[in-house]
Amino acid sequence: MRQIFNSSLILSACALSLGLILTAVPEQALAQISVSITLAPPALPAYEQPVLVEEGGIWAPGYWAYDQEDGYFWVPGAWVQPPEAGLLWTPGYWGWRNGGYAWNEGYWGPTVGFYGGIVYGFGYSGHGYTGGHWQGRQFYYNTAVSHVNVTNIHNTYTQTIINNTTVTRVSFNGGTGGVAARPTAAEQAATRAPHQPATGAQMQYRQAARVSPALSGSSNAGKPASAVTSKPAEAKSTGVVTGTAASLREDTSKAAVATPAEKRAPVHAADLPPVLHQATATTGNVERDKANQQQRDDLLSSQGKQRQALQQKQAADHAQAAKQPSTSAANVQELERQHQAQTQALAQRHTIEQKTLQETQEKKPEAKANAARHS
Repeated sequence: MRQIFNSSLILSACALSLGLILTAVPEQALAQISVSITLAPPALPAYEQPVLVEEGGIWAPGYWAYDQEDGYFWVPGAWVQPPEAGLLWTPGYWGWRNGGYAWNEGYWGPTVGFYGGIVYGFGYSGHGYTGGHWQGRQFYYNTAVSHVNVTNIHNTYTQTIINNTTVTRVSFNGGTGGVAARPTAAEQAATRAPHQPATGAQMQYRQAARVSPALSGSSNAGKPASAVTSKPAEAKSTGVVTGTAASLREDTSKAAVATPAEKRAPVHAADLPPVLHQATATTGNVERDKANQQQRDDLLSSQGKQRQALQQKQAADHAQAAKQPSTSAANVQELERQHQAQTQALAQRHTIEQKTLQETQEKKPEAKANAARHS
């Protein structure tokens, strides 16, 4: 039976016999599962980062997740479209506390917070992120550590990173053999600052990995054949990149091609391009232009709230599906079809509303002029 526990779960004696114990949530953690596991997660597998061929994605490294029935399973790393411009990904991590290993969820925020000092590679050296940075609404990639196609992507720079951290494949913080890193004041502040959870696409990556036998730690001995993926549905099919014999070095020679989600047909509300408050066309009438702009801003604000509501609902759908022990790959695919239909319907409705408003505003001055001529 597959389950994801919430903070209200009380473990039975049966669960305790499986090596699960209650744990308190540390202050510096964003969100921590309410059970801890006495068995440490496997070492991070070696793999190459796929090349990003079109801008927009931010690298979210692979990690070991946990399933009560089957134990640890590998969630492949992937280029992920952030929920909005200006946000960076803080990876989740396993931390030792109160006699067990507990998972601290990753999140999106304006700065990168504490992720256990885990050396995930490709810019995640244990503290912070050096794979790129935001400049306005555009993300610039550091080609010294991020694998991007510079022929297609021109917003790049090269900054050699001198890393004084000992590079290991240890995947947990604290405990016997774990990383001894502690959060800095800035990382603690980032954790407490407003942030957003994993996107719908990231939830899909995890769900697809959970039902893939090839990604189960019990069957792959901690060395998953699928270390990275380019699309959510490919976490167990042809879109993954084999990574057992590769390394985390910054080398593009063996990298595979990945396509960011925003260039495909959007599946989730989180995949839609950001709503931009653009200026309306001028009419020569200052008061009319001001009113038109206000109408457009109000419409876009309302549409943004609708999109956010749908995004939250879709994320909740994935979370609910993850709690169901009978969830299969077919169920996941059906859920994604429903989400895609919802997303496309929302996008189409918003496009029509914007077009209708624009046409109405353009006709108003003309209607007044015609009325004046006939008066």
